[in-house]
Amino acid sequence: QTILCLPRCFEYSQKNAVLVPAVALGVGGMLVYWLTSRHKIKTIEMGDGWWGSGERPLKGQGDESIRPFKIETSDKEIEDLHRRLEQARYAPPLEGAAFHYGFNSSYLKKVVAYWRNQFDWHKQVEVLNKYPHFQTTIEGIDIHFIHVKPSYVPHGRAVQPLLMVHGWPGSFYEFYKIIPLLTEPAGHSLNEGDVVFEVICPSIPGYGFSEAPHQKGFDTIATARIFHKLMNRLGFKEYYLQGGDWGSSITTNMAQMLPQSVKGLHLNFVFIGRQGLRRMISVMLGAYVPWLIGLTREDVRRMYPFIQKNIYELLQESGYLHIQATKPDTAGSCGLNDSPVGLAAYILEKFSTWTDKSFLHKDDGGLGSKYSLDELLTNVMIYWVTSSIVPSMRFYKENISKDPGLTANARVGVYVPTGIAAFPQELVHTPHAWAKKVFKNIITYSYMPRGGHFAAFEEPKLLAQDIMHFVRKVEQL
Repeated sequence: QTILCLPRCFEYSQKNAVLVPAVALGVGGMLVYWLTSRHKIKTIEMGDGWWGSGERPLKGQGDESIRPFKIETSDKEIEDLHRRLEQARYAPPLEGAAFHYGFNSSYLKKVVAYWRNQFDWHKQVEVLNKYPHFQTTIEGIDIHFIHVKPSYVPHGRAVQPLLMVHGWPGSFYEFYKIIPLLTEPAGHSLNEGDVVFEVICPSIPGYGFSEAPHQKGFDTIATARIFHKLMNRLGFKEYYLQGGDWGSSITTNMAQMLPQSVKGLHLNFVFIGRQGLRRMISVMLGAYVPWLIGLTREDVRRMYPFIQKNIYELLQESGYLHIQATKPDTAGSCGLNDSPVGLAAYILEKFSTWTDKSFLHKDDGGLGSKYSLDELLTNVMIYWVTSSIVPSMRFYKENISKDPGLTANARVGVYVPTGIAAFPQELVHTPHAWAKKVFKNIITYSYMPRGGHFAAFEEPKLLAQDIMHFVRKVEQL
């Protein structure tokens, strides 16, 4: 029997000799894949798009030139504006209402009187044209941007390309005060002369002088892809990004899409959309034992009482958002795009309470505290002369009408070096402990001493110093 068993035993051992290494190889391969995939950074698929009207041209036939652009106006344009301003109708405000019901119409009359009789649009067009403007066609639409290079670069200093992206209801003009601080820091009493930038400020498609998309579905991811293509067309392989409001979402998407191209991401607005049980527990514990969940005293001061500051006050300031995320064309086409007074009230009200919540109590909305009427009306005029209020409002519908938890960017972390400037009057405060759940490589997190939502427009020097501080740290890594 032993002799008869030998051939079978030999056959069995041969099978084992093949099977065991095969199983080991398979298990080992799975283990290696698991270990490598754990450290593989997830990214947003770049994809492609077409937002022009009509058929997309064949590959290689599109115009990729970068064309100088100049903002122009005419007497006819100004005459039409003046006629509309003169025919405006107003409803009297409630006594003692200040800005609690929205833009106070008594003060609005003063703004309109200044606009009609003293504001010089020709002069402001010259101000806008003091920086070099360009347009280039990407994915079927004309993209407008300004590109400012330093006039002098000290020997041995590298110039860092910086893309800065605005939000709503702002524009590229928000950056006019900060640009000289970044491109010529030594000439503006900034000690950070070792960091010098060339600044690129595009207009989001549908805002200002960037053409509006002609197709549905244009969101922050499509914008991120277009801005990457813009930087690539300008010859940059690596660059820094900076943004607030929609600019924060767009630049974050850019970092999620092509992290190898993004040297660093600086934000002055962070909104973490995903909620859950852990966040609820964090909110409840934060009022009593903040140190247990990583909150600082300053976080507590800015966030609590939580219901008041993060629900009631946010609801009070976000009525516009619901309109724009659902039926933007109704309010936009039929009202704001036809009435410069309505447009000014709608936009400038945001520059009141988003700059400082306490401005609700002031008859003039505190608008004169931080900005001049020339500055505010110039921003309004950018929307007026380009008829861009409707497409700018549609941007909300394209981005907010989806379940935020199901979007691709909600499931992708940000691994590029990140700097966060937390301004005290921002609409919502996001503590470092919450931000790091999404932004995995926070290099700097700054509690800014003053300022609100429109940081570059309101506190350009503070923001410039924080950007420089962040970039210097990244460059030393």
